[in-house]
Amino acid sequence: MIIKINPDNPQERLLRKAVEVLTGGGLIAYPTETVYGFGCLIRPDALAELATLKSREPSKPFLLLVRQPEEIAGLVWSPAARKLAAAFWPGALTLALPGQGELPARILSEEGTVAVRATPHEGVRALLAALAEPITSTSANSPGEAPAVSADEVAAVLNAAGRLDVVILDGGALPASAPSTLVDCAHEPPRVVRAGAITTEAITQVVEVA
Repeated sequence: MIIKINPDNPQERLLRKAVEVLTGGGLIAYPTETVYGFGCLIRPDALAELATLKSREPSKPFLLLVRQPEEIAGLVWSPAARKLAAAFWPGALTLALPGQGELPARILSEEGTVAVRATPHEGVRALLAALAEPITSTSANSPGEAPAVSADEVAAVLNAAGRLDVVILDGGALPASAPSTLVDCAHEPPRVVRAGAITTEAITQVVEVA
């Protein structure tokens, strides 16, 4: 099912359908500031479904999208991580933060970190506000293929996988863009793992990096 939304001001009644699917343990596809992604709630069964769809190895965890830092418990926020979030969120900055307590293995890296980002995409932020909890974010594509940048491309991926049960939020075609910058905040000082839309120079103007 494809649901066409206004990406800047999504209709509440349409978001309710996505919320129903997610809270029922299902998967959705949705636009972000970079590419289309597949998402689910942080539930073991839903995470397993997502891993199957993506042919994802257990050693490769899923990133989480949030609206603000406080939306997910069990993460250790260093002073540097808080400064970076304050400076660049919402935006194309992914932070790897140490996890603590009972967190699902599918969102934990081998180093025990969880990758989180506050997307600036208004449609997804509205969905997150309606849910009041994070969702996973992983590019909507077949293994080895480029990430989808339109709902039609997502539909082709799902049709090939025989997954017609995944709801697609169609926010229009996305322009070409750089990936998010990934900063590992489990270390002191933090280190830039992947340079992207936010330059290393911009990061170093906020915190010292390794």
